[in-house]
Amino acid sequence: MKKLYFILVITILVNFCSFSYADALFNNKPDISGEGAILIEEETGQVLYEKNPNKQLYPASTTKIMTGILAIELGDLNDTVTITDEIIEGIDGTHIALDPGEELTLNDLINALLIGSANDAAVAIAIHISGSVEKFVNLMNEKAKEVGALDTHFVNPNGLPDENHVSTAHDLATIARYAMKNSTFREIVKNYHYTIPNTNKKEESRNLWSSNRLLYSTRKIDLNGEIIPIKYDGVDGIKSGYTNAARQCLITSASRGKTRLISVVLKSEGKNIYTDTHKLLNYGFDNFEKTSLLTKNEFIDNVNIKKGTSNSIACVSEKNFNACLPKNYKNKIKKKISLPSSLEAPISKGQTIGKIEYFLDGDSLGYVNIISNKSIDKIPFYKSIVKNYLNGKWWLSLIVLFVLWRIIIHIKRAARKKKRSSFI
Repeated sequence: MKKLYFILVITILVNFCSFSYADALFNNKPDISGEGAILIEEETGQVLYEKNPNKQLYPASTTKIMTGILAIELGDLNDTVTITDEIIEGIDGTHIALDPGEELTLNDLINALLIGSANDAAVAIAIHISGSVEKFVNLMNEKAKEVGALDTHFVNPNGLPDENHVSTAHDLATIARYAMKNSTFREIVKNYHYTIPNTNKKEESRNLWSSNRLLYSTRKIDLNGEIIPIKYDGVDGIKSGYTNAARQCLITSASRGKTRLISVVLKSEGKNIYTDTHKLLNYGFDNFEKTSLLTKNEFIDNVNIKKGTSNSIACVSEKNFNACLPKNYKNKIKKKISLPSSLEAPISKGQTIGKIEYFLDGDSLGYVNIISNKSIDKIPFYKSIVKNYLNGKWWLSLIVLFVLWRIIIHIKRAARKKKRSSFI
C-alpha cells in the first residue's frame, strides 16, 4: 500500500513539473473541425496552435500563393502577356474566359490569380515566366524547399486535383509568411475586388471578386452559439481554395495592435472553414501578444581585451528580438548570456562575441548574437610590455629604468676601454 502511495505521489509530481505554460493557461484551445490547421505569429514564425501540422493534404487554390509570389519576384508587372491556345486548353474550374490572342498585363493576371482565383491566369503566368508549365512548377518546388516547406510537392501552378500535388498546414503557413513580406503581394491580397479593363479581345471590363469572405461578407456563421458575420476585422488576406478532394481550404493573415497572425485550415466543410478561422484568430489575439525582449545595439556587457589598444570592449545586441508570448508572461522569461571572460586583439566592429538566448518554461524562444560595438587594434610588442606590465607600477618602472641605465653605462665603459687599448 505504501509503495502504491509512493508511486502515485511521484506520478503527480512528474506530471506537475512537466506542465507547460501553454497547458496550464490555455486549456481552452479551439476545437477545429478542419483536418489540418496551424496558427503562427507572422514576424517570429512562432507556432501558437497546431492540428496535424505536417499531414500532407491537397492545398487546392492556396497553391496560387506560390505562383503569385514567383510571378511578382521574377516578372515585370507591366509586361504584356499574349494568350495562346496552350494556355486555355483543358482548363477546369474558376477562370476569366481568356481568348487566344488576347493581351493582358502581368499585373492583371496576378490579380486575377490571387483575387479571382483564375486557373487560366495561373497557366498564363507560368508560361510567361518560364516558357512552360513544367519549368515553372520546378521553380515552385525549388522555392518551397528554399523557404522551408519541405513536405510540399507541386504538380501545377493552380492547385487543380492531382494525387501528387500536396502540402501541409505548416508548409502553407511558411509559404504565406514568406509571401506576405513582399509589399506588392500584400497590396494585392488585401483586396476583395479587382477590375480587368477591356482588352483587344474583350470590349467590356471584367469584375473579379474574392472567395475569401473574411474580407467582406455579412453572411452569418455560428461561433460557439453566437451568430456573427463571416467578415473578421483586421483580416488583410490571403487565399482560399476548394476542390472535391481538398474540400474547403483557407489561409488568412490578420493584425491587431502590434500582433500579426497567419492561420491555415485545410479540409474543412462548408462554412466551418470560417468558423475554424475565427476560432484560431480569436485564440491568438485573446491569449498572446508580440513582446519586445531586446532592441538592436542594446548594451549587454563589457569584455576584457588582451594586447589591444583598449582594455575592454562594449558588447551589444546584433538586432531586435521579439517574441509572441502569452499575455502577462514577460516576467517569466529567462535569459542566458554567453560571453568569454576575455579576448585577444585585434577585434573588428560587428564581430560576433557571444549570444543571448531567451527561454520560457525551459523552451528556447530563440537567440541573438552579441557583437562588438567598435574595432580594437593589436598593439606592438614593446607597447604591450609597457601597457600590461609597467603601467601603474611605478616601482617596477624605476627598476627597469635603473637596469637599462646600468646596461648603458656598462656598454659605454666597455667601449672606452676598448678604445684605450687600441692606442697601446
